[in-house]
Amino acid sequence: MLTKKVKARLFPKDFLWGTTISSYQNEGAHATDGKKASIWDTFTNHPNFDKGNGNEGNDFYNNYKEDIEKVKELNLDVFRFSLSWSRILPDGTGEINPKGLEFYHNVIDYCLALDIQPWITLYHWDLPQSLEDQGGWTNRKILDWFATYVEICTKAFGNKVKNWIVLNEPMTFVGLGYFMGMHAPGKKGANNFLAAAHHATVCQGIGGRIVRKNVPKAYIGTTFSCSYVTPSSRLSKHKKAANRIDALLNRFFIEPILGMGYPKDTLVGLNAIEVFVKENDKELMQFDFDFIGIQYYFRIVAKFSLLPPILFATEVPAIEREVNINNMGMEIYPRGLYKMIEKFSAYPKVKDLIISESGVCFDDPIINGKIKDKQRIKYFKNTFAYTLKAIEEGKKVKGYFIWTLVDNFEWAEGIKTRFGLYHNNFSNHKRTAKKSAIWLKKFLKTKNKTSQETLKVISKKEAVLENYN
Repeated sequence: MLTKKVKARLFPKDFLWGTTISSYQNEGAHATDGKKASIWDTFTNHPNFDKGNGNEGNDFYNNYKEDIEKVKELNLDVFRFSLSWSRILPDGTGEINPKGLEFYHNVIDYCLALDIQPWITLYHWDLPQSLEDQGGWTNRKILDWFATYVEICTKAFGNKVKNWIVLNEPMTFVGLGYFMGMHAPGKKGANNFLAAAHHATVCQGIGGRIVRKNVPKAYIGTTFSCSYVTPSSRLSKHKKAANRIDALLNRFFIEPILGMGYPKDTLVGLNAIEVFVKENDKELMQFDFDFIGIQYYFRIVAKFSLLPPILFATEVPAIEREVNINNMGMEIYPRGLYKMIEKFSAYPKVKDLIISESGVCFDDPIINGKIKDKQRIKYFKNTFAYTLKAIEEGKKVKGYFIWTLVDNFEWAEGIKTRFGLYHNNFSNHKRTAKKSAIWLKKFLKTKNKTSQETLKVISKKEAVLENYN
């Protein structure tokens, strides 16, 4: 009897699998070897902040070899990490710290020795405190400060590193840090937000051009936090509310670099940003990035609200909707990654897409020496499947980088929020592989990276949601 042959559905052979970390969350050594304070050192060591601090992080500074070896053991191709501005330039500008450069050379060299691609993120939120004392991202001088910093980094490491990311999630560090006051430096107000947001937008273009100038054959991108936004019902007022939140979270930073300007068609209140726009800024904001990094974690369900003004929209909390949530209270919704790939692929000028961060956090208790994080494995199976679906439909997705390698200091959430493939004991920094790490290692064992398994695991509940939406 003849049996029908089923064609295996595979990721492309050159598809990149990686993991990503950030300097403040992981390195520790906050005042070691010439490093001075960043805004996160100041913010988390303030008496009013009660979630701990990143003074030790997960001690990557002293354990970088062990951690990079874990990247190799997991059969990953890429290790994405960020540079600490205040470790390289302790005062933000001026004298370079040779010990800072030496540390990152060591990290890069160890990656290369293990045949792992180092990907550098230039800015992952830890602005030198000395620059914040002068206004930080609200001060237009940041354009020159940032340019100087990028010049130094690209000239120092550009002969070894060809993959560069300019900014990590500008809407997050601007929105939470300069509007809501929930992240460092803890500022609030529309004027702070608009000034910082515009300067960050311009710095994306400035940074991209400096990397292009100094690094031959560079592959250059920038990354955006993005959330799949849906209305709470089909009522027009809720649909419009969802469109406004989408414009703020998903369109605000991508469209100016593509020459489309800020999304003032949907968010009329953004006209106020023009007071910060100077001559030639619209040209400076634009840059032909080789890729855009999309960073996806959760879905937002929006409804009309009188507050906040201008936005006139708010989120319906996930816990009220009785959906699956992580331990930050965010909805676990893998299909949203597919929708965001669709959205960013629709921009004609966008070349490649990298899923530069995606992951999920749980409490991850150790029981009898093991961490059985089955929910995290399910999340990756689903998001991998949706990624492959997008690739098969012709979307230019070139890689998937997992957040994160080892449990770290998760910003305003402290150490309770665990995204890592490896559990970190914060008292002695012992790393323990979670079941998700063991599963991933097996999944990536061969370069074919067969995905038949992932294609079978999209849950019935998600299938219902897919039909509904």
